[in-house]
Amino acid sequence: MVFSVRTYNNINQIGLKELGNQFQVDGDKADNPDAFIIRSQNLHGKTFPDNLKAIARAGAGTNNIPIDEATEQGIVVFNTPGANANAVKEAVIASLLLSARDYIAANTWVNQLEGDDISKQVEAGKKQFAGSEIAGKTLGVIGLGAIGARIANDARRLGMNVLGYDPYVSIEAAWNISSHVKRVNDLKEIFAHSDYITVHVPLTDDTRHTFDKAAFANMTKGTTIINFARAELVDNQALFDAIETGVVKHYVTDFGDKELLGKERITVFPHVGGSTAEAELNCAIMAGKTIRRFMETGEIINSVNFPRVEQVLVAPYRITLINKNVPNIVARISTAVSDLGINIDNIINRSKGDYAYTLLDLDEDDRAKINQLVAKFEASDNIVRVRLIER
Repeated sequence: MVFSVRTYNNINQIGLKELGNQFQVDGDKADNPDAFIIRSQNLHGKTFPDNLKAIARAGAGTNNIPIDEATEQGIVVFNTPGANANAVKEAVIASLLLSARDYIAANTWVNQLEGDDISKQVEAGKKQFAGSEIAGKTLGVIGLGAIGARIANDARRLGMNVLGYDPYVSIEAAWNISSHVKRVNDLKEIFAHSDYITVHVPLTDDTRHTFDKAAFANMTKGTTIINFARAELVDNQALFDAIETGVVKHYVTDFGDKELLGKERITVFPHVGGSTAEAELNCAIMAGKTIRRFMETGEIINSVNFPRVEQVLVAPYRITLINKNVPNIVARISTAVSDLGINIDNIINRSKGDYAYTLLDLDEDDRAKINQLVAKFEASDNIVRVRLIER
């Protein structure tokens, strides 16, 4: 069976090779494909093709994808967490150093000098750019995932004291965090004791305006904020007030909000934190592998709207079900199978919110029975999408 994939935003071709020969990329079926692989393409307000089963975002953020609509239509949305983590980490470390020494302003100043006595002007004026070293200073890291953990570890190696806050840190991430990073249980500790703060959390109703008037009120004067996560994590008006009072010494962000441009003590980059050749390749490779695994086996890894489900396929047939998370659904599925005299080799069901995902492996050679079962599932009001995978 050949699967079709439509790509947006010039996905790295080397990464697309991970799909293998069973996939047609941007071919004659691209208008109604099995999967999308995208980067920045905005899918809000778009109508999804009937055949679309998966969307892979070659990057960590999925704000450009209408997650709820995709879920309701049985479309699994994937991202590539960690694929650009090193690129963003290096951007944040560079921002730490740039803000401590104000190299950007220094470069701008020296390039405006005129006359034959440049050396004398440099010697006379360089004192205004005397900065400070980051060694011995305290960095607060909000969010200790793939990016935050790397930053925390490298900041320690640069001689900084590091505080980390993340009530939801995964076991895998926790193992990778240096024992010298002090974990705190309250954001107020980060605000109160950090010279520099970097944030690496997704945008949710709970994290929106993490940096608000109350947060800035808890900080000491001269704090530097670095935001390579999401623009909306910072309340801009509260930020402006904090800069005016000297609470915030410098704000560095990767999001070109019009309100921030041309203002003193604010450095804005054009969303380039994860934009390296290596990161783009890593994201494309991970997206390709994820889509291939899902289409060929039905297994879900790194989905933002459905649970992680892994199960080795050894039976002749596998049926995958995206179903509403209603009582007794697994019992109903099992009953439908037994009514046709089919033996269940293995079944796994995982839920996330209002929906669940089921892998149903069947020890049955009669294709006619399998087709009957598929039709039965497709007629169910509680089952959103049915796929049949043949080993």
